[in-house]
Amino acid sequence: MTDVTVVQHPLVQHKLTRLRDRDTSTKTFRELTREISTLLGYEVTRDLPLTHKMVVTPMEAMGSPEIAGKKLVFAPILRSGEGMLEGMLSLVPSARVAHIGLYRDPGSMVAVEYYLKAPETLAERTVIVMNPLLATGATACAAISRLKESGAQDIRFVCILAAPEGVARLQGEHPDTPIWTAGIDKGLDEKGFILPGLGDAGDRLYGTR
Repeated sequence: MTDVTVVQHPLVQHKLTRLRDRDTSTKTFRELTREISTLLGYEVTRDLPLTHKMVVTPMEAMGSPEIAGKKLVFAPILRSGEGMLEGMLSLVPSARVAHIGLYRDPGSMVAVEYYLKAPETLAERTVIVMNPLLATGATACAAISRLKESGAQDIRFVCILAAPEGVARLQGEHPDTPIWTAGIDKGLDEKGFILPGLGDAGDRLYGTR
């Protein structure tokens, strides 16, 4: 798969294993989601351009690197994407946030939009769309389409776990959107859930299972 980064860092993989466990509590599931999101955040921002500025240390002046160019927008897909936001914001507290409300209709598997609130000037920013799972790909594709309609041009997608079907659909509909994930599982069941997966991320995050 081109333009797909599977983050194999031992800490990410260890935390993903704990996240999968059906006996993991709601509290721990939230903590692990936040921690994995922070680690994925390091990877998705690895290639941000740098410039140099002059700073004066207690010892002397020097040229030191700082991030240059586009600012960041984090775009969690409601509701489960909210579980990843805090971990991302811990890396870049100054990032702006776009909220996209979508749910997957259980019968048709079509993504239904119910909310969108995004910062202005998306075209000038790198937009990082986040959702714990990339299953059928319907929700991710709908979110990215709406952000493009709102002016976004530089979009990246981050998830904790993906299915091959979702990756294929996202790459087919949005080949300009690279993907970062902690793992790609074997496939989907008849209801569109990832196997072996980790269950419904939203239910496990908010104790509604």
